[in-house]
Amino acid sequence: MSSQEEILNDGRFSRVTRDPRFWEMPEKERKIKIDKRFRAMFHDKKFKLKYTVDKRGRPVNYSSTENLRKFYALSESDSDLSEHDSEEHTEKKKKKKKPKSKGEADS
Repeated sequence: MSSQEEILNDGRFSRVTRDPRFWEMPEKERKIKIDKRFRAMFHDKKFKLKYTVDKRGRPVNYSSTENLRKFYALSESDSDLSEHDSEEHTEKKKKKKKPKSKGEADS
């Protein structure tokens, strides 16, 4: 078998280096972006499976959560929104916790 350089220098295959169909996918685009509705799958027990052997019977030590993090990512716009929403939610709770006394309500 020829080395990689010889193949790329061959005239028959020179088109492969310029054709975007054969380029590697960028790291940013490899993961599928999911919104905040599905963020529970990263920490929910229903989605976590502990594997002891792989599909060929070899011993392994990982869980399905690692695979989820490998293939899926929370969309950045939604994660920013969720942080902002949680801050607003805590502020609303603080405002609601202050009960008005009867003397303040009458005046």
